[in-house]
Amino acid sequence: MRTRKSKKKKIWITLGVIIGILVIGLGSYAFYLFHSVEETANKMYNPLEGDSNSEKKAREEKLDNTKPISILLMGVDERKGDVGRSDTLIVMTLNPNNDKMLMVSIPRDTKTEIIGDGRVTKINSAYAYGGVKMAKDTVENFTGVKMDYYIQVNMEALSDLVDALGGITVQNDLDWIDEGYYKKGYHYKKGTLTLDGPQTLGFVRMRHLDPNGDFGRNDRQREVISAIIDKATGVSTVAHFDEILDALGANVKTNITFDQMMSIQKNYRDVRKSVEQYEVKGQGTPPGQTYYLNVPEEEKTKVHDMLSENLQ
Repeated sequence: MRTRKSKKKKIWITLGVIIGILVIGLGSYAFYLFHSVEETANKMYNPLEGDSNSEKKAREEKLDNTKPISILLMGVDERKGDVGRSDTLIVMTLNPNNDKMLMVSIPRDTKTEIIGDGRVTKINSAYAYGGVKMAKDTVENFTGVKMDYYIQVNMEALSDLVDALGGITVQNDLDWIDEGYYKKGYHYKKGTLTLDGPQTLGFVRMRHLDPNGDFGRNDRQREVISAIIDKATGVSTVAHFDEILDALGANVKTNITFDQMMSIQKNYRDVRKSVEQYEVKGQGTPPGQTYYLNVPEEEKTKVHDMLSENLQ
């Protein structure tokens, strides 16, 4: 299992910003920004379709008794004229008893049954076929673990957040000429780069020019999220928080209420002391065929056991 402490490996993609700013790191600014954050949280709140009162009560009891919780993080790439797909799927479990956060990334090309639709195809199609609910049901079936909460982020939020922060600085390990992810012909030079919002979006979207494909893109996403969190938690960011909150309110949906965010921030924040990450493994389809990641049953069992253990 590939695991590293939080100092060595940061939270993946834009979803990590939501956790880092609103859930884990909010305490630094809570008094000063309380009402603004509450207003933004209310804009973001979107209860899950078909959510029963008993399920809501069970979640409340978990928070009230400070029990481990699970959160499905979805990065959704929605563009004009396209319903979008879940570009990133991460199952996160927070255990306040052992102060541990476990994050399991499910590659978007993972082959699985889409629950509620019946087709067997790439897991990222679940969102396109049936929105948040179908994506959540499919992930639950794949992992065998119930999701308490979800956070859905439109990838465009990444661009808005970076611009709200006044740009970010990243280390680029791959020299490449853009084919249109940001602007055709733009040179992403190897070394230290200062990026604005649209440039950042192109930086993390590129994968076909990377010899490591999705894995290389994931590395760049981690580099970007590290830069965003570092800058967002700086003292100078207070002056930009209105813009940051506007970006979040317009691009994030979640069934976590403001009061629940405050509870998580208060009682679960120490899980950042020990962060473990794991990416689901499998065998790719041979060249010349539609690409899928075929995950064997023993790997699914391993993932289920990892998640369940951190929910004890």
